[in-house]
Amino acid sequence: MSGPAESALRAPAIRRPAAALRVRQSAVRGLRTIRRLRGHKPPGPGRPPVTPAGWSVAPPEFVGIGAQKAGTSWWAELIHEHARVHRIGSQPKELHFFDSYWERRFGQADIDLYAEYFPRPPGAIAGEWTPGYMVDFWTPELLARAAPQVHVLVLLRDPFERYLSSMAHTDQMSSASLDRQDAMGAFQRGLYAQQLRRVYDSFARDRVLVLQYEKCRADPSAELARTFRFLGLEPEPVDAAISQRLVNAATRPKPELPSGLRDALVSAYQPDLAELAGLAPELDLSLWPSTS
Repeated sequence: MSGPAESALRAPAIRRPAAALRVRQSAVRGLRTIRRLRGHKPPGPGRPPVTPAGWSVAPPEFVGIGAQKAGTSWWAELIHEHARVHRIGSQPKELHFFDSYWERRFGQADIDLYAEYFPRPPGAIAGEWTPGYMVDFWTPELLARAAPQVHVLVLLRDPFERYLSSMAHTDQMSSASLDRQDAMGAFQRGLYAQQLRRVYDSFARDRVLVLQYEKCRADPSAELARTFRFLGLEPEPVDAAISQRLVNAATRPKPELPSGLRDALVSAYQPDLAELAGLAPELDLSLWPSTS
């Protein structure tokens, strides 16, 4: 991206007093220096769980791959309300199994290891949802190798609203001040078409279900039934209180963008949204104000 959009994205996303901003920037510079000196390992899945007697281990039947701050924690919890969907013990929603493979080889031992994270009792299915898998360019191909029969779930949200939530999330989850890298990273996560192209290069389209956050919020029962059918499950009713609850709701308000930055951001998303309309015609882009 270049021109006015890039120039506008150089502007700070959140306005703060200068002294406080300098302190936070100094803190993040110190953290980055420490990471360079000692090495920074990305998040990973930890050790595989112990498989109880009588259970089976196999690649996951479903994996959610995106998008961050699009309601994925909420939707994953609703999927796990189904009687046949199983997650052992304290297994997290996000495994981040493929995070480090951008710099090392991926072989049969890694494929076998990935399956060990999905023990399930007879008749049950298992899966995970790591939003970074869609944006990490190396992951779709590795996931296809590790789980050739997997059902891939994608949940998308208005990219402009997703950007704001991502910036609030980034600020909330770290003590670092937001900078240009945060803004560009949040913007790039909303380029859904280029991410979906990589997914469709690795998976047949009938193995990928693209959901829309706004539709899921408006009618969770219908969209959840659609999700269950895609996974080969009989739809089950979910209590209304459970289907409407928020998971990982932000505790910090979304940033207020200067009008010039807002316009540049909306304009910058237009080419990608135009391509997305062809890649995923099931999406109702009229539900996304940023398409206007």
